[in-house]
Amino acid sequence: MADQTHVLFVEDDDVIREATQLALERDGFTVTAMPDGLSGLEAFRADRPDIALLDVMVPGLDGVSLCRSIRDESMVPVIMLSARADSIDVVLGLEAGADDYVTKPFDGAVLVARIRAVLRRFDRANGGRQDPASTDGGGLLTFGELEVDTVGMEVRRAGEPVSLTPTEMRLLLEFSSAPGTVLSRDRLLERVWEYGWGGDTRVVDVHVQRLRGKIGQDRLETVRGFGYKLKA
Repeated sequence: MADQTHVLFVEDDDVIREATQLALERDGFTVTAMPDGLSGLEAFRADRPDIALLDVMVPGLDGVSLCRSIRDESMVPVIMLSARADSIDVVLGLEAGADDYVTKPFDGAVLVARIRAVLRRFDRANGGRQDPASTDGGGLLTFGELEVDTVGMEVRRAGEPVSLTPTEMRLLLEFSSAPGTVLSRDRLLERVWEYGWGGDTRVVDVHVQRLRGKIGQDRLETVRGFGYKLKA
């Protein structure tokens, strides 16, 4: 996967930027590294990378604003990097459309694993692999006014197309495969984000809220103390 993968990396700390770039290149990634948000946005528009790694606190255009600008133009996967596991940083980044976040300092192997996991979700959400939810043959699942095409990877609400990020699509597919079943945050982290270890459940909560805003607030129900379920 990494051989053809182009990473945009925006980080203002010279040491972290150079060390991380070298580490990613050793793993076979092509890396464009930029020191600030404005040059990062220019590089994104010029190069159209496969994934963007954005530090939250960069000059010129902060990482959250850069993420919003990228999301306005593309569904390319985005991972936010933050020196703090601060709730505000995390939530703002995810609400801006980021697929995941990593807290600094980070282990290079962990960062690579998270990059590859996000890219796998992107590939699957764009037709790289048929999802198990499509085993009905036609692949069209209907929940009231919501239609989920698990083969064409398209979603419609009341006949109108719904634009989802790859992570939102994977999350909806997970719910669609078990309508009416309560799915815990830990299960969603494992199945959607591919965390083989404990992860931050705020990632799940923010993405569920984003998904609700697109498919209908009442379609996903919160079951306090347990998780979420899709109303059949």
